[in-house]
Amino acid sequence: MSALIGVIDYGMGNRRSVQKAIEHVGARADISSYPGALERCDGLVLPGVGAFPAGMRQLRSRGLDELIRARVADGAPLLGICLGMQLLFEHSQEGERTPGLGLLCGAVTRIHSEGLRLPHIGWNEVRFERPSPLTEPLPARGCPFYHVHSLVPRPADGDQVIATTEYGERFATIVQSGHVFGVQFHPEKSSHHGLAMLGAFVGICAGATVPARA
Repeated sequence: MSALIGVIDYGMGNRRSVQKAIEHVGARADISSYPGALERCDGLVLPGVGAFPAGMRQLRSRGLDELIRARVADGAPLLGICLGMQLLFEHSQEGERTPGLGLLCGAVTRIHSEGLRLPHIGWNEVRFERPSPLTEPLPARGCPFYHVHSLVPRPADGDQVIATTEYGERFATIVQSGHVFGVQFHPEKSSHHGLAMLGAFVGICAGATVPARA
């Protein structure tokens, strides 16, 4: 049976597009905000479009922040997409300073765009800095992905930076710590390279050994 991926529904982000992309690469995908359903999944995707403070409020109001931390502690793979990636970090300077999920060390701040228009919208070449199972099926040096954002994470541990891209400055656009992954771009909008990456994540989830929660 194919892997079951939980697309976390906290009221923000293009959840249906992510679900369709995951199904396209051969997995089952369940959009849910119900902890019981998400606990049964082989891995989780945290999508997101919008502001960091609102995103954290929505996660906390549904108890999904604790659910995500518990699933990660149990060994379930997690992929954060765009705002979902930013929420993995300790805090953001968007609007009022807001604590994040704290799964990755570092802050989220505005892009130093050097006069380029914000938000940053469009295709950017992503350069792979170190190997990761998430990028195994992709060209060795990198490839373009579709970005839409005005803020970027600043990982405290440079070894967690898997790939970078440049828009006014060079910044982290793929991060990984163990089985926690984050991408600043939208793989579900990034054509065959994005689908290949989602397929790699499904493979990671299929191979993960995660203890059942009571």
